[in-house]
Amino acid sequence: MNYLDRRKLLGLLGVAVTLPLIVGPALAETKINVGALRFTSHAASFVAFERGYFADEGLDVEFKFFQAAQPMAVAIASGDADYGVTAISGGLVSLADKGAVKIIGGALSEEKGIDGQKILASDKAFQAGVTDPSKLDDKTFAITQSGSSFHYMASKIADKENVAISFKPLQKVGAIIGAVKSGQVDAWSIVPHIAKPLAKSGAVHIIGDVSDYIPDYQVTTVFTSADNAANKRAQTEAFLRAFSKGAADFNAALVDKTAGDAAAEDMVKLIHKYVYADRPYEKAKPSIVNGAMRINEGAAMNTASIQDQLDWFIGEDLVKDTVTFDTLVDTSYVKTY
Repeated sequence: MNYLDRRKLLGLLGVAVTLPLIVGPALAETKINVGALRFTSHAASFVAFERGYFADEGLDVEFKFFQAAQPMAVAIASGDADYGVTAISGGLVSLADKGAVKIIGGALSEEKGIDGQKILASDKAFQAGVTDPSKLDDKTFAITQSGSSFHYMASKIADKENVAISFKPLQKVGAIIGAVKSGQVDAWSIVPHIAKPLAKSGAVHIIGDVSDYIPDYQVTTVFTSADNAANKRAQTEAFLRAFSKGAADFNAALVDKTAGDAAAEDMVKLIHKYVYADRPYEKAKPSIVNGAMRINEGAAMNTASIQDQLDWFIGEDLVKDTVTFDTLVDTSYVKTY
């Protein structure tokens, strides 16, 4: 078929023809910083980087690593990072209220049938009778900061079990791990790639699942500055496309396990560059595999879960009661459910 015949055919099919054709990414070597934690749950970004999906979109990515959600939110707001993946925190909501950040997509999710976040008790507490979450009355529960996702999860657990717990802010995940292993705090909740190795060591015990208390929990979200969301649409769409490709590869390899054993092994090796990189591969591998929770296809958002989290922050007086869902979330980029 010659070129003119092709134009006629496309015209008959109602397809617009634009010349000249653009080959390659619309963005050329656009430098962006992506915020991340060294968790398996952040694998979509790592995969998108390692497999060239960001580069294919014209994005030159550099990672900025954090140890908690709220510092990442501050970095996004200040422009030190352009995009981030993390749990919703009171700090993030407050920054959204100031017009600084927007949630634009979903990432990690609790899903029935897939091993998710665990509720842990220190060995000291377990031996004293804290063998399930109903026994947490008058016990201490570790959180990073007030208004963190750990605070939200612990409150939901306490409300459902009708127990009174004391929150102990320890700022960083590493500090929490040390405190729960030594019995300085009684309980904690965390993703399985951290929970299971801790439990295997005998220093802590798994006493429940977060999904039993917060079904379909949108654990982490993709967010950016309000300026990027409003004024850099092409860049933001490019980031989400690449991120979504990384998530699809991750899910196929380690969650749905449809890509085969070789693909699963390749995925674990890729993630090991970023997660437990200080451990030999064979020791790191089980922990990485244990952290394989669902990352939302196409970065779709569970808006009902996000609304529930916002309602909790407002109810606890951690954010202003004037903050609305639309203040926090831009739903124009991805599918919602």
